[in-house]
Amino acid sequence: MNLFLDSFWRALVYSLRPRVIALSFLPLVLMVALSGGLVYFFWEPAVQAVQAWLDELALLESLMRWLESVGAGNLRSVVAPLVLLMLTLPVIIILSLLAVASFMTPSLVALVAERRFPRLERRHGGSFWRGLLFAVGTSLLAALALVVSVPLWLIPPLVVVLPPLVWGWLTYRVMAYDTLAEHASREERAELLRRHRLWLLAIGILTGYLGAAPGLIWAVGAMAIVFAPLLVPLAIWIYTFVFAFSSLWFAHFCLAALTALRAEAAAVPAAAVPLTSSPAPATSDTPTLPDAPHADDQPHA
Repeated sequence: MNLFLDSFWRALVYSLRPRVIALSFLPLVLMVALSGGLVYFFWEPAVQAVQAWLDELALLESLMRWLESVGAGNLRSVVAPLVLLMLTLPVIIILSLLAVASFMTPSLVALVAERRFPRLERRHGGSFWRGLLFAVGTSLLAALALVVSVPLWLIPPLVVVLPPLVWGWLTYRVMAYDTLAEHASREERAELLRRHRLWLLAIGILTGYLGAAPGLIWAVGAMAIVFAPLLVPLAIWIYTFVFAFSSLWFAHFCLAALTALRAEAAAVPAAAVPLTSSPAPATSDTPTLPDAPHADDQPHA
């Protein structure tokens, strides 16, 4: 718990550094450029496809007729774009996480190591490409878990539990690997994940709830469509900043835990060496001197 809380407030302080805030704009620029290109080429066909799918739902059609009867029929034109935004939200979150893990996490880990752990040996238990493949594979599993769990979101308590759990697991898996890739060996990383799995998962889940905060931007409903060119970049930057904070949290926690693990490993051989050496016990192979002859054993004259 002490390590958990200590790494939290340190990450909070570090996240307000100008260097960290400046780094957060690099993934933002990349994400905005990518999303802008996708919107330019695919937005209209995607909206038409979603609208065609919604028209086939009898329940939604009845709802639209009821809205028209009460004078709110103009909402029909914004339902399809709003549904499309909701469907692309998980994609935006995953891409933001991957962008932060690829372009920010190495620099943030180097910042923490430089200021707090300058003598920590780097054993290179991971690499950039292995980390990228691991992150992509884990992201696909998380996306599959989200799709499978969508029917459970209709149960009110689960809708606020399942998505943050999935995002927390994804963040924990990706960030734990990336923060330890440079300094820990494979064996050390496996041992740290075994010892601190629940705490690392807790960090991921808490940041998963923080990552759900930008979703409130779309709660404005129809106005989200009007202000989408402004709201989308804002949401992407918030996701980027949240994941940067989580990266710092994982970095402070994992590097401190790695330092403690190595100190523990160095203390074990020292404790095993005896302070003083005891004399070796005599064995049957040790030669012994004959006893001096007794006076009674001397021959008499």
